[in-house]
Amino acid sequence: MPFSEKCQNIRLGVHTSIAGGLHLSIQRAKELSCSTIQIFSHNPRQWNTNVIEGEDISRFKKLRAENDINPVYIHGSYLINLCSKKEEIYSKTIDLLEKEMDMADALSADYVVLHTGSSSEGNENEARKKAIDGLRLLSKRKRWDAKILLENTAGRKGDISSRLEDLAQILEQDNEGIIGGICIDTSHAYAAGYNLADDNCLTDFVRRIETYIGLSRLKLIHLNDSKKPCNSKVDRHEHIGRGYIGMNAMRSFLRHPAFYSVPVILETPKKNEKDDMMNLKIVRAFYK
Repeated sequence: MPFSEKCQNIRLGVHTSIAGGLHLSIQRAKELSCSTIQIFSHNPRQWNTNVIEGEDISRFKKLRAENDINPVYIHGSYLINLCSKKEEIYSKTIDLLEKEMDMADALSADYVVLHTGSSSEGNENEARKKAIDGLRLLSKRKRWDAKILLENTAGRKGDISSRLEDLAQILEQDNEGIIGGICIDTSHAYAAGYNLADDNCLTDFVRRIETYIGLSRLKLIHLNDSKKPCNSKVDRHEHIGRGYIGMNAMRSFLRHPAFYSVPVILETPKKNEKDDMMNLKIVRAFYK
């Protein structure tokens, strides 16, 4: 079967803005011919969240159904830090993550994508244990239909989830089933030292996902090129094909058999809507 036929049902989208109303994120996705989206449910740089009105929820769900937008991902707040040593931040993190999960269920979103946080001081294993304890505490508060996806990070000082083994350690301790799997960000992986621009390294990367995580638990790909070199530990996204990973390697990554059925969200730089259109056009050509 030709590659294009294998991938004809792939879910491809971008992170869309909720400015002006949640439902407008669906409208923006429709204008870009997207079949999946990622949004923030509130300002990701503030602890405060807005109450989502019933009418807003209804309009969002109606437009989603009409345009067959699936899955829907909510990206968690940038302020969340499950391994903070500051108890005030740690407590506010659990509370905010609870609200994120509540909002995901209100919108019938499928997943909340989570950066677990960082701890610039102390032992990484201890920091991961604190993150695990935080997720356990959250899971005891209530049950949600939405699940958390753990996203790999770029490996800057204090990161506790830049390696696949790190993500596996957290997943293995999820006794309550609040975690639905992982999200792999290509720019983060490259910055953390996984050289996706090399075919042999890509093969090894896939093998490591299968060994430590399980390919069935890979629920989302953030497809981004990198402005910084491999193993730089710097998180800087670039347009597809214009960064250090490069066009050929990005195509090879997306066309790898392990990723045929995994939804893809672009988080590439965006000064205007034309940037999303440009990157989507490039990625759609990869599938042909």
